[in-house]
Amino acid sequence: MRKMVFTFVTLGAFLVTSCDSEESNGDDLPVVATCNDGERNGNETGIDCGGSCTPCETAIENPTNYTFERNGESTVNFSGQTIRIQMANELLAVFGDNGATIEIFEGMFAHEEGGVDFENDELNASDKSIRSKTAASADYFSTNATGQALIRADFDRWIQAQVEEVFPNWEIAAAAGTAGQLADGERTRYVSGLGLEYDQVFAKGLIGALMTDQTLNNYLSTAVLDEGDNRANNDANTPEEGKPYTTMEHKWDEAYGYVYGLNEDSSDPNADLGADRFLNEYIERLEADPDFAGIADEIFQAFKLGRAAIVAKNYSVRDEQAAIIREKISQIPAVRAIYYLQAGKRTLAEENPNYGSAFHALSEAYGFIYGLQFTRKPGTEEPYFSREETEALLADLMDDGENGFWDVTSETLDTISETIASRFDFTVQQAAE
Repeated sequence: MRKMVFTFVTLGAFLVTSCDSEESNGDDLPVVATCNDGERNGNETGIDCGGSCTPCETAIENPTNYTFERNGESTVNFSGQTIRIQMANELLAVFGDNGATIEIFEGMFAHEEGGVDFENDELNASDKSIRSKTAASADYFSTNATGQALIRADFDRWIQAQVEEVFPNWEIAAAAGTAGQLADGERTRYVSGLGLEYDQVFAKGLIGALMTDQTLNNYLSTAVLDEGDNRANNDANTPEEGKPYTTMEHKWDEAYGYVYGLNEDSSDPNADLGADRFLNEYIERLEADPDFAGIADEIFQAFKLGRAAIVAKNYSVRDEQAAIIREKISQIPAVRAIYYLQAGKRTLAEENPNYGSAFHALSEAYGFIYGLQFTRKPGTEEPYFSREETEALLADLMDDGENGFWDVTSETLDTISETIASRFDFTVQQAAE
């Protein structure tokens, strides 16, 4: 595949102009610019043009906001992602209702069109569900039905444990081996006999198995973006029937929606970070950390430029932006897992530890560790941690003694933290602060 030379010129929006070019190449990519002497420009492409060429440019208009139109009509649509995030928000609230049944939880998790499962009638009328997109990416699960079933079973198990283990002990003080409640300042935490707070495990598990997996391993996958006639239709500006967008544009937007689907102004989401309890909230958390400041705009700019590259039919630039998004979003569960492991360690080391606060942090760490199996190393088809590796980390976290968090040691929390940080380009100290 030929690699395009492109240059950015800042004029409000980014504008890259096109120079004279060859005939269409065999990859249906935008054509490669030709120098005056007839040799292909080698600047930044690894192709030697003998030093006689002038850098050329290829047309990509990158708007200031995530705003794209065709014939005066917006081509951006990610309504399905917004609906699933709203469903997940309502489902999480039920973990605080000790009268809820497994059937209520499962109705919300595996919603069927017309089912009266949510307070929001729009959600009830939808044919979308959370379960159908959990562990459902093309790259990781299209040929891994066993792995998909195991992951969905984890979520079912957490629901069952909340209803059958935690709810019956709602008014009982928790202790090692006994589910119940723990004070945490002005709040009350409800935990299992091992100290797990299942709403946190479920929420952070969804960040991995739904939002991260669908974004990085499904909608940004070339298997999805380039499926069937997607490239040809995008090259010809052929929209989906009855829609203003091409299929490729829509798939990219759906990835965007799992990150920004609840933002008040989704065209400029950096002005409204923290709009949900999932990826958006934790992009905001990393952005607020001086060691990771700038990550929010890096993710947004990569989404925007990648979408602009699709409009320009520049698929190499599109894929470069997908790699950036994969790298940056994969950092989120890793950083936050370490952050909460270390927060829990500090609290437990106090003379009179607040177990509610400590176990809340460790439960969040548990969920983020679980999510590491859905990350994506750029340039590979692999996560930073396999399912087997994440299961081993979680076993270490819970199995220091038979009582889970009640017996966990500082040494174990440090070891897990170092193991996670070793796969990334940041330190435990940077993530923990």
